[in-house]
Amino acid sequence: MACQSRCRYKHCLSVKSRATQPRAWISTGPQQQHGTFYEFRTYNIQPHLNAAFLKLTSEKIHLRTAHSELIGYWSVEYGGLNQVFHIWKYDSYAQRASVRAALAQDPNWIEQYISKAMPMLSSQDNEVMYLVPWSKIQKPPKDGGVFELATFQMKPGGPAVWGKAFHASVGIRTGSGYAHAVGVFHSEFGPLNQVHVLWWYESADERAAIRRTSHEDARVVAAVRESAAYLVSQKNKLMFPCAFSPIK
Repeated sequence: MACQSRCRYKHCLSVKSRATQPRAWISTGPQQQHGTFYEFRTYNIQPHLNAAFLKLTSEKIHLRTAHSELIGYWSVEYGGLNQVFHIWKYDSYAQRASVRAALAQDPNWIEQYISKAMPMLSSQDNEVMYLVPWSKIQKPPKDGGVFELATFQMKPGGPAVWGKAFHASVGIRTGSGYAHAVGVFHSEFGPLNQVHVLWWYESADERAAIRRTSHEDARVVAAVRESAAYLVSQKNKLMFPCAFSPIK
């Protein structure tokens, strides 16, 4: 009886300890409450086949979009030669698996596109991204213009470490009218602790002028300095939307 009493006492202590254990969140601000994710795909094209690949894709992309949602498709102008970048939206990993299975059984997709496009590529890469909780996809105010994909490799620790500072850095640029953020994404598969910001500008020259102006704005400078304390490295690409891109 004494042994049973001690066991019950230890069990109660264990339950009480778990119940009163403090809780902490890995991210700051609103929590992500849904499974929607975005697949970032980057294809490197053999230089002499770049034009042929873009022509084929333009003619046959409808075979692919019949299966799942395309967010945007761009040709990289600076920061990666003979390269295309595209974003696909999925509601869940199960949906993506079913889409990939359906594509593998689609004779039109295989015969009219894949069999011709794959020999034109030198490599493919993909990443799985989530929108940060405080961001959503926002189309540019008008068609045309250029897009900058800015990629930030942040220090380990996730949004709990750098989320607030990064949010402020993006917010001061959009809130001051310096740039239009199409979306802000953080990595789930691929290089970890990575954030992508997709910006839109009316032209490459407008981007250059805005950067000169914003770099003289004390508010922007202060926000960037705070965010940079958590930064490991960064890179970017300037891209033009393809004619068939939903976002352009």
